[in-house]
Amino acid sequence: MSATARLRANTVPLSTLDPEAPLDDLEPLRAIVGEARVVALGENSHFIAEFTHMRQRVLRFLTERCGFGVLAFEFGFSEGFALDAWARGEGAEADLGDRLAGSVPIGLDGPLRWMRRHNRTAAAPVAFAGIDIPAAGGSVLPALDPVIAYLREVDAESLPEAETAARIAASFAGDSGAVAAPAWAGLAAAEQDALTASLARLLIRFRTLEPLYVARGGREAYDVAVRRLEGACHADYTFKAMAGLFAGTGRTADTSARDAYMAGSVRWHLDRLGPGARIVLAAHNAHIQTEPISFGGRLTALPMGHYLRADLGGDYVPIALTSVTGSTAEMRLDPAARFGFTVEDTPLDPPAPGSVEAELPEGPVLTDLRKTRAEGTGGGPERIRLHGGYVETPVLSAFDGLISTGASTVDYPPT
Repeated sequence: MSATARLRANTVPLSTLDPEAPLDDLEPLRAIVGEARVVALGENSHFIAEFTHMRQRVLRFLTERCGFGVLAFEFGFSEGFALDAWARGEGAEADLGDRLAGSVPIGLDGPLRWMRRHNRTAAAPVAFAGIDIPAAGGSVLPALDPVIAYLREVDAESLPEAETAARIAASFAGDSGAVAAPAWAGLAAAEQDALTASLARLLIRFRTLEPLYVARGGREAYDVAVRRLEGACHADYTFKAMAGLFAGTGRTADTSARDAYMAGSVRWHLDRLGPGARIVLAAHNAHIQTEPISFGGRLTALPMGHYLRADLGGDYVPIALTSVTGSTAEMRLDPAARFGFTVEDTPLDPPAPGSVEAELPEGPVLTDLRKTRAEGTGGGPERIRLHGGYVETPVLSAFDGLISTGASTVDYPPT
């Protein structure tokens, strides 16, 4: 049987995209998930209404029927603690807008509101976990500011170095990497180097004085603080990597620093939650896939999923989300825009030959790629949608499952 025939034989229809609808049509997902500890749900573009709705449905299925207890999101590790507290009932309903005000709107509002409602009566609340570098690579300050507060308690002698880093970081901070990377590139080289040196010295001191810091402030506070500082260091590295990518001068796979940090954050949360913990992980398809990312034959990044598969093996299950028809959100760099880019509602072309979308019907479906892979060797689709284009990747090995919403429509706040 050909790879195309196997793929179609392992594809089943889904009845609805409604996040509040009954979940019986998602039962075939149980066989794909198995006993995995981390199930990643992707999307081929941010700002798509149908992907947000479907991910919320799958989150419900995995928590209500499969025992998952954490939603991890492509959102700052440091900033995630405030969202977890809100989802568990802290503060007022209206507070969520303030807690999300500085972040790129990539579909968190609906899942968080469902979690808060669910947690009011749940025997075991669903937790929220951030995994990303601070401010989507826009600033080190959301991670560094709490580190400075921590140092006031355990090591005031290191405050001048941390405050120097914060002063430089504040001079170019933005709400996303699309803002911060060009602004970082405009700094004097001495300022760039001083920021890197200050953060590196702080991290080495943190690790060297771990016993002293733990004695003064406790194990949990230390573990959170050092992970925040690591996030600031990875964000600092990413400023240069992204500036090089935008300028066409970036080094091979240099943007992997962000993905490596996200993978490490998933492991950080798993280790602290214990052996029975199971995480639903929401991020872009290009972050969750296990195969390296290349464009034009040049290796661009080792994605988070590449690291998680190496670390967790079959305990990591990535499920891509895509669409066959409709429109997508093309992101165009624009230094005058709030997040450093504008979103253009762009009609999708018909699926390209060799793409997984060309093998799918137009309605919502679920495909078991792991079973398709196991039933034969070689072949299979070699590309999957990425916004209005494609990323070249062996789809059957890059993902274990795939959900197509059929159509897609752009949902982005008006500017």
